[in-house]
Amino acid sequence: MASTKPGRLGVGVVGAGKVGAVLGAALRAAEHAVVGVSAVSEQSRDRAEALLPGVPVLEIPDVIERAELVLLAVPDDALPELVGGLATTGAWQQGQLVAHTSGRFGVSVLDPARKLGVLPLALHPAMTFSGMSLDLTRLADCSFGVTADKAILPVAQALVVEMGGEPVVIEEADRPMYHAALAHSANHLVTLTAQSVELLSSIGVEDPARMLAPLLRASLDNALASGESALTGPVARADTGTIVVHDSALAGREEIRSAYRHLAQVTTTRALRRGQLNQQQAADILRALDLPAD
Repeated sequence: MASTKPGRLGVGVVGAGKVGAVLGAALRAAEHAVVGVSAVSEQSRDRAEALLPGVPVLEIPDVIERAELVLLAVPDDALPELVGGLATTGAWQQGQLVAHTSGRFGVSVLDPARKLGVLPLALHPAMTFSGMSLDLTRLADCSFGVTADKAILPVAQALVVEMGGEPVVIEEADRPMYHAALAHSANHLVTLTAQSVELLSSIGVEDPARMLAPLLRASLDNALASGESALTGPVARADTGTIVVHDSALAGREEIRSAYRHLAQVTTTRALRRGQLNQQQAADILRALDLPAD
């Protein structure tokens, strides 16, 4: 049954990956009608069936032809070629809303479609997705980096609110820095956690994740609440002897040792800058790690 709620749109989802399927389901929950979805791989077809039951799986031009709002949820590197290729074939429609979910790009990547009369939006959820229904509840705490022309910025913001998120306006020129900040924190956190799990496993800890979980959660909560003043550990205490022991213990695991050293150097420099360490303490730490003290 069609919704009687005003302002409802026919939504076409291009890319039933983890993000596209979830956001499509969120828009559907807001009583927009998902009129088609493209899904190439078996995994994406299964995801579409689970999160968007009853929505027809179509070729991309057919999805676009049916939709008033097109949601492009494809990898960053694929987005320019996709938009340009569809413009070449005349697939875009005058007055159509076209939103992509890339963090890296603003709306300029949609210029080939804009020239054909579409209204471009950039709606990037600052969250990692599993591609399962539990992601829908996570959207309630999720900020979206939103970029759009001033005239249609309220539309972009309203769509985010309808999906349960919080719109945060990011200027076009700031999109690369915005995305770098998110990737640096989220992606590198995964790498650091994996390295710690590896070390604990190597000494026979049966459940490293259980050991690390309270520590990491508390550290993240404290860092978000108090910033760098939440820093604890041997660098914050100028405990050079402990740092030397750590470095020695990591000998033979050069990938992890290199990461430990570099992050200790960055942490030391930042602690010195804000007055948590003095010049001598910082120099002692860096010297102990055979790192330049300047």
